Amino acid sequence: MSQQTPGTATAHEPATALSATPSGQGDAFENLSHENRRFAPSEEFSANAVVTAEEYTEADADRPAFWATQARGLLSWSKDFTQTLDWSEPPFAKWFVGGEVNAAYNALDRHVEAGRGDRVAIYFEGEPGDTRTYTYAQLTEEVKKAANAFEALGVAKGDRVAVYLPMIPEAVITLLACARIGAIHSVVFGGFSADALRSRIDDAEAKLVVTADGTFRRGKPSALKPAVDEALVQPGHTVQNVIVVKRNGQDVAWTEGRDRWWADTVDAASTEHTAVGHDAEHPLFILYTSGTTGRPKGILHTTGGYLTQTAYTHKAVFDLHPETDVYWCTADVGWITGHSYVAYAPLINGATQVIYEGTPDSPHQGRWWEIVQKYKVSILYTAPTAIRTFMKWGKEIPAGYDLSSIRVLGSVGEPINPEAWMWYREVIGGNAGKNGEKKETPAPIVDTWWQTETGAQMIAPLPGVTAAKPGSAQVPLPGIAVDVVDELGESVPNGHGGFLVIREPWPAMLRGIWNDPERFKETYWSRFETMYFAGDGAKKDDDGDIWLLGRVDDVMNISGHRLSTAEIESALVSHPAVAEAAVVGAADETTGQAIVAFVILRGDAVDSGDATVQELRNHVGKEIGPIAKPKTILVVPELPKTRSGKIMRRLLKDVAEGREVGDASTLADNTVMTQIAQSLKK
Repeated sequence: MSQQTPGTATAHEPATALSATPSGQGDAFENLSHENRRFAPSEEFSANAVVTAEEYTEADADRPAFWATQARGLLSWSKDFTQTLDWSEPPFAKWFVGGEVNAAYNALDRHVEAGRGDRVAIYFEGEPGDTRTYTYAQLTEEVKKAANAFEALGVAKGDRVAVYLPMIPEAVITLLACARIGAIHSVVFGGFSADALRSRIDDAEAKLVVTADGTFRRGKPSALKPAVDEALVQPGHTVQNVIVVKRNGQDVAWTEGRDRWWADTVDAASTEHTAVGHDAEHPLFILYTSGTTGRPKGILHTTGGYLTQTAYTHKAVFDLHPETDVYWCTADVGWITGHSYVAYAPLINGATQVIYEGTPDSPHQGRWWEIVQKYKVSILYTAPTAIRTFMKWGKEIPAGYDLSSIRVLGSVGEPINPEAWMWYREVIGGNAGKNGEKKETPAPIVDTWWQTETGAQMIAPLPGVTAAKPGSAQVPLPGIAVDVVDELGESVPNGHGGFLVIREPWPAMLRGIWNDPERFKETYWSRFETMYFAGDGAKKDDDGDIWLLGRVDDVMNISGHRLSTAEIESALVSHPAVAEAAVVGAADETTGQAIVAFVILRGDAVDSGDATVQELRNHVGKEIGPIAKPKTILVVPELPKTRSGKIMRRLLKDVAEGREVGDASTLADNTVMTQIAQSLKK
């Protein structure tokens, strides 16, 4: 496997023809493009790396024993476990059976007890420029106060708490306070509607809601409390109290006897609170997957296994040195990334982290780089959609800041195009901060694959071990058994595509869908016997490294060839004029489906109409092969995205097939579809 491959950068060699087996021989996706660039870690980085290649060998020899070692080494258990894994009733796993552990104690108290109370836990940067700093000692006190306040309102172990907050410290404090007392938190992303909030409150039967008057978005106050009021206006809910953080000072409606200010409840509470251990399998949180229709799908995670794997992967994948690193994950706490790699793992590991409330372009397009420079961020973890946005704005903006502190870059949320990966490496990871100078060796990039359901990272290169490939998550992490299989569940050979599965249980795995075990089995375990499958396609390259190809639902059938939208999008983004691309398959009488591409040009690119379209079509043909040339390419000003950065391809498919555009209420910017329609009229 390539994690032990020493290597140097080599040229990109696009395939000029289809590289997979001929259509009809079993590939779920045809394997279109090749990537031959390699970037080995520097000798200095490898020499100081937290994790070495030996961990793969150790984990392969005995996965449960490997995870038992991590659990005992990374966490303080109030009661040791007697059995590492109980897989006697698949797909229902139990990890660290008999053990008792408290998430908040591990994230906070034990660091203070060890003499690290003065270490900064959180640097908070508000969008308007206000700041707060919490040491581990201060954050511990805040969480103890919140735990006491929640208990005083009748919240007990096993009760559910709905959290509808922006990216402010109170969000992390609320989650850890719930974990401390054994209450189960259910975070609802602040961009979701009152109806979505109510459905999640009802499904979890939440007793308490924690919210804020609002937040700031692109320099303007943005309300949150009105959505809570609307969600609770109809009777029949289980909510007894609503705690409101005063964030942006907006006037809010008030329901006496139900609504309480955070300052009056939490700030006034005692700082004395003793954490007790909870069973390793005690539920920690429910997180409803985004984009659900009908009844919400509440993904359930428990405590011991989740904490173990998130802490291990955070340490290993980011090469974390908690004494010296400043870590920044840009994800919102409303998503799983904000749970695992903001609220829990960094604090379990005693790290110093940055939390930012706002958007990348407020008040200016250099805001993120200003924050990196200010706090000397050394590890940055963000989404490909953000990277492509920065590409569109131009490399001159980050070049104006000192980013020399960055030593590891991470990518999460969707497959990253190789050219976006290269831009990230060279422009952000290569910035030496001195008059445009470049580092001798740019920061390594760790491209991570995982899901809400997996709880923690599953596939990623290790920055001190792996010779990285642009665009590939590459190898399963130590202790993880991932494979790519065909329709019959058999491993595909190298150079072929198929379905991404997990063959063996893993510690952070979901324990079910809240109150619906049959739906859990049907959704994730029915496609392949004894294997977990959540709908992603992947390919193995000639080295056996894994490339994610997006959802199997996004496969296009073009004249009998099964093509992935992700690879065609990557080919388009590799053109120097293109910043972003989204591809859909539209019904076509001749070929079954036709490829329709929507592209955003970079800021310095000129749109020459038909000539630009033809140039891009030919570029895709050269990069991949003639079969992959889009039938239609539409240059648009923006793409329809949710607040989490996911492109809503179904709306683009509506446009491509000439239908009235469907529900666009979850878009971050509701004007985008109008912009697209106007640009197409031109």
